[in-house]
Amino acid sequence: MGLASWYEANVMPRLITCACSQGQVMKRRAAVVPRARGDVFELGCGGGINHGFYDPAAITSYAGIDPHPGLLDGARAAAREKGWAADLRQGRGEAIPFDDARFDCVVCTFTLCSVDDPRQVMAELRRILRPGGEVLFLEHGRAPDAGVRGWQERIEPVWKRLAGGCHLTRPIAGALAGAGFAVETLGEGYTPKAPRFAGWMEWGVARREAD
Repeated sequence: MGLASWYEANVMPRLITCACSQGQVMKRRAAVVPRARGDVFELGCGGGINHGFYDPAAITSYAGIDPHPGLLDGARAAAREKGWAADLRQGRGEAIPFDDARFDCVVCTFTLCSVDDPRQVMAELRRILRPGGEVLFLEHGRAPDAGVRGWQERIEPVWKRLAGGCHLTRPIAGALAGAGFAVETLGEGYTPKAPRFAGWMEWGVARREAD
């Protein structure tokens, strides 16, 4: 195993899990994830960080995918600890292995930054959602301030290599709206105590309206 493969298998999952479970980030998860209802799908479920925020009484079924085997192991362990059935599969958002109109709700937290083809992923989310279904999103991405964006653009090439393909410059709510979702932004802002180049976040609800 080369150094890059060793890093991706052993270091990167722990780095991402640690970064995505800091106090301020968890507060924002708590504002988004408990809204999940019905048949729920989580895109990028690896690590299982969101399991503690789901309300089992409101959820009929739970499924998810993640491309990383190590992170997926963490998600399965979190599901066992919570004591609920979970259909968790290895896969990518560009080809979600579930049927059309299968879910009422998609939960997507800190995942759109690292997918290969955001437009295809959003098309897949529309496909698996029932009409009126919702994407609950919490993502970091392109900052509104020119100075911060400049640093994001300079840092991003190295950042992607260290953080599992994570991009710093992707738009969030605007990209969902451009993919045909009706977006309700619940909040946005820089994360306290985080570097501003990595700290801009937006969270809200993106609804799939009838075709």
